[in-house]
Amino acid sequence: MAFDGDEAMRKRIATTVMCWAIVLAALASAAEQRQGEWIQLFNGRNLDGWRVKIAGYELGENYGNTFRVEDGILKVAYDQYDRFDNRFGHLFYHQPFSHYVLRLEYRFVGDQVPGAPGWAFRNSGIMIHSQSPESMEKDQSFPVSVEVQLLGGSGRGKRPTANVCTPGTHIVMDGKLVTRHCISSRSDTFHGDQWVTVEVEVHGSRLIRHRVNGALVMEYTQPQLDEKDRYARRLIRDGKKLLSEGYICLQAESHPVQFRKVELRKLEE
Repeated sequence: MAFDGDEAMRKRIATTVMCWAIVLAALASAAEQRQGEWIQLFNGRNLDGWRVKIAGYELGENYGNTFRVEDGILKVAYDQYDRFDNRFGHLFYHQPFSHYVLRLEYRFVGDQVPGAPGWAFRNSGIMIHSQSPESMEKDQSFPVSVEVQLLGGSGRGKRPTANVCTPGTHIVMDGKLVTRHCISSRSDTFHGDQWVTVEVEVHGSRLIRHRVNGALVMEYTQPQLDEKDRYARRLIRDGKKLLSEGYICLQAESHPVQFRKVELRKLEE
C-alpha cells in the first residue's frame, strides 16, 4: 500500500509540473506575441493620445487647426494661415518609448504657406528621443531630439529622405562623433504626392536605423545631448548626455504633409 501511495503521489506531482509547464509556456508565448504586436498610435479618427505644441503658443493650443484628422488621414494643413511667421509645430505622442520600431506612411501635398523659409519646402520630420512637450519653452521652435528628416523631391535632382538632423543633439557614425546638423541618407528621391513608408528601428542609445520602403538607408549610435545648446544643456542630469528614450512627435514645418498608419512595435530591451 505504501508503494502504491508513493506511486500515486509521484504521478500527481508529475501531472502538476506538466500543467505548470504548459501554463508558463502559454504565458511566455502570449508575452512574446504582445511584444511583437503593432500598436496603432494614430487611431484614424481623431488626435486622441497626441498633444500639440506650436512655437509661440501654449501646449495644447492647435493654432489654425494645423494638426487635424480628415478621411482617416492625419494632416498638417495651413489653409487658415495668412503667413507662416515661424510657427513651427510638433504633435507629440503622449507616451515615451525606448526600444521599438516605428512605421508610418507620409506624403507631401499642395503648396508651402507664404512667409516660410525656403529650406522647409516639402520638409517635415519624425522626432525621436525627444524632450517632453511640457519641458519646452513657449517660443522654442524645435524640441531637443533626433530628427528623422522627411523630404520630398522638387521635380528635379536628388533629394533623399529619412535623413538625420540633430536639434540640440549629436550622434555617432562609424565610431566618430558627428556634430554636423543634418546628414543625408542613401534613399531614393520621391517626387510628387506618392505615399512613402518609413521605418525607424530604435534600440535605446545603442543603435538607430532608418528604412525607406523596406530598404536600409542609414544607421547610427549613441544619440546624445549637445552641452553647447542652450535648450539641451538644461536637460543634462548628473553629467549624463546619452539619450536612451524619449517622446515621438510629428513635425509641421510650413509645407502641408499627410500621415497614415502611424504604428509602433516594441522591441526587447
